[in-house]
Amino acid sequence: MAIVHCPICKKEAVEGSPYIPFCSDRCRLIDLGNWASEKYVVSTPAERDDLEELESPEARESRPR
Repeated sequence: MAIVHCPICKKEAVEGSPYIPFCSDRCRLIDLGNWASEKYVVSTPAERDDLEELESPEARESRPR
């Protein structure tokens, strides 16, 4: 059994909890608020190749080059 610690409060998160990797709904909402207020950022800008990997094959075929 892997031990998971909540990224917000560092308490041990209970395996099988609906809030994993958080210990509670409160910590989950704090994390969501941090993303919404831009306290977290993705460290590098997305490259065109990265975006193409995420698109469906149909979207790639219909997009102009």
